[in-house]
Amino acid sequence: MIIHIDMDAFFASIEQVINPRLKGRPLIVGSRAHKMRTVVCAASYEAKALGIHSGMPSEDAFGICPNLEFVAADQAKYIWTSEQIFELLKGWGFVLNYASIDEFQMDILEHPEPLKLVAQIQEQIYANFNITASVGIAKNWLLAKLASKINKPNSVTLINEANFKDILSATPLTKACGMAGKTGQVLMAQGLKTCWDLYLNLPGFFAENPGKFEDIPEKSKSIGHSYTLPRAQTNPRFISAWIRVLSEMVGERLRQKNLVAKTIQLWLNIPEKGDFLAQKTFAIAANDSYEIYLRTLKIMTGMAQKRPKIRALGVTASHLSPQEYLPLLIEEKRREALVKAIDKINCRFGDNSIFPAQVILTRK
Repeated sequence: MIIHIDMDAFFASIEQVINPRLKGRPLIVGSRAHKMRTVVCAASYEAKALGIHSGMPSEDAFGICPNLEFVAADQAKYIWTSEQIFELLKGWGFVLNYASIDEFQMDILEHPEPLKLVAQIQEQIYANFNITASVGIAKNWLLAKLASKINKPNSVTLINEANFKDILSATPLTKACGMAGKTGQVLMAQGLKTCWDLYLNLPGFFAENPGKFEDIPEKSKSIGHSYTLPRAQTNPRFISAWIRVLSEMVGERLRQKNLVAKTIQLWLNIPEKGDFLAQKTFAIAANDSYEIYLRTLKIMTGMAQKRPKIRALGVTASHLSPQEYLPLLIEEKRREALVKAIDKINCRFGDNSIFPAQVILTRK
């Protein structure tokens, strides 16, 4: 038996807890700070009741409700809260996985009282975080996810053999995982309207993924690359270019292993002074090579000597964990799509088929 825990209006609910003045008011969380030039990342249920939804231009949202409350997204808060909820859920001792930053899946095996267990989980989440969750219970993760969305917010829905047909017949096809976009539109154009129609035409759809999760493998300790220059260099542009090269290599390996890193370490061999070794742990984990490069440069600003003569250098990522979150903001989604496209091209046509222009400085 699988339970799917889906936090209700997660980002907006967190903002309402932090600022009680926003409680009960229509609120949107925007991907950018400029409230009229952004996209709705999340909407409170008060805003949803007015027809405002995620993905809507904020200008349209304010057209619907001029008195709408606005908060710019702060992903560090949302990730921290998600991690704390995950730690709370681990206390029940079942195999637990992230589905996304605000969704969790737990294999409760043949628990004799799943409804009682779910009530305890909801109670503990609210007691600790003052936010609510909707929970679906079913024989596999796909049905459990569907169940969690049917009666939001703060609901519990059980799908079993007895009510399977009735629930699917009453649930729009677009509620099913993967059916909210073009695929769902195509099927609806063919006459399929409900999840029961989907089941009758694609009976294997809801039978997939019986619900057994694999434990997360043992985490790697670190991933790093270093390079010894032909001769010592003081040119900051040349050094920065090599840091970019090493950051690209580290980021690529992280992405290949589906890992992200919170800690970045920079090592510089300075013949006249000895080694410079420093690291910094950041609130948000990353595997984007450019972000790793920027973080490494921040570490480098802590050097007492501003133009040292450098003979060798290295970049290492540690404090690793599986990449479990989807991008939160529209700019991040675009950036991730770009990075994936570059990785795909380089994988097919050879490393460095596409590379940052800055890297050319290392070849002179």
